[in-house]
Amino acid sequence: MASRDNRRWKNITFINSLEFALSGIVTAFKEERNLRTHLLSTVAVIFAGLIFRISKFDWLFILLSVFLVIAAELINSAIENVVDLASDYHFHLLAKKSKDMAAGAVLVLSGFAVIVGLFVFLPKIFELLMKLF
Repeated sequence: MASRDNRRWKNITFINSLEFALSGIVTAFKEERNLRTHLLSTVAVIFAGLIFRISKFDWLFILLSVFLVIAAELINSAIENVVDLASDYHFHLLAKKSKDMAAGAVLVLSGFAVIVGLFVFLPKIFELLMKLF
């Protein structure tokens, strides 16, 4: 049976799970510059989607991209923290590889998000430019 000290870290109820998850998101927002950058990009993309009145289908791809990038950034940050804890902040090649791979995952998903954005917004931008000129 778990000791009393270990139980306080367990998700005893759904509310506890939700509190821990929200605490993690708030911590990442406060401490991770890249997450704040992704959230700023999210606001810009949502604003653009509203301005261009994109379709429901396009919204699905935009929102999928946004949530995937943010989730990847949260996972990347968690991996970096665990690696730093395990390596006691001393350089280790495996620690570097782990952190680089996690960052690479964010980069891949960010690339996907850019491609989705180009597919959704470039036709709208070209249409607007054609009307102006």
